[in-house]
Amino acid sequence: MTIPNGQFVWYEHLTHDAEAASAFYRHVVGWSAAPAGIPDAPPYTILSAGERPVAGLMKFPEGCGIGSEPGWVGYVSVDDVDAFVAKVEALGGQLHVGPMEIPEVGRFAVVADPQGAVFALYKSACEGPPPPPMGPPGFTGWHELWAKDGAAAFAFYAQLFGWTKTEAFDMGPNGVYQLFATASEAVGGMMTADAGVSTGWLFYFNVPELDAAMARVQEKGGKVAFGPQEVPGGLWIIQCHDPQGGEFALVAPVR
Repeated sequence: MTIPNGQFVWYEHLTHDAEAASAFYRHVVGWSAAPAGIPDAPPYTILSAGERPVAGLMKFPEGCGIGSEPGWVGYVSVDDVDAFVAKVEALGGQLHVGPMEIPEVGRFAVVADPQGAVFALYKSACEGPPPPPMGPPGFTGWHELWAKDGAAAFAFYAQLFGWTKTEAFDMGPNGVYQLFATASEAVGGMMTADAGVSTGWLFYFNVPELDAAMARVQEKGGKVAFGPQEVPGGLWIIQCHDPQGGEFALVAPVR
């Protein structure tokens, strides 16, 4: 299947202790894990929801150039990685890694938007399945960007990928929370972060019940930074830090 430009297709966690991080996320989200087995490449763990691979996990490579704080990176599908790198830079963004080829897998580059939020561009080497669904447990249910300037951030991604605005919510002193769509589906939101709040992408992973998942986070050494809170659509969320400090969030249909 040919995936349109601008669709999130993969998620990757960079961390200091890959084995410990794998154990934590398997316990919290319910993923299974297996080595990728890519020849002549650093160890890479594939995290799967059921039979479907949804994310990867690895230790920070030497000289990766994207900081040393553990965190998640979203991969966005494009039809020409090099051309989109040039477009990112023309729009004021920055190239961190690549472009690079993974034999028989695909081509990628790690970039940042003009405000420093890191994401990746990716083109698969072969026809693959459609992007992962957003609803089932273990898949990514929401993509959220905390920006220094939410309006400017949306303008960048709209020019880069053609993302469009859907609903907007007035958050009072926190400004506008702008929902955005890739292709025809609303998949995330953007807003201006409060002063002192770190900016970047936050990914919400689906779990069946929030309170049980929150207990799993805490019993394995993670911390809940925000929530539980009910959000539009009757869903419940928490925002968390894993034991190594990586930020992530969980969303569920019930508490």
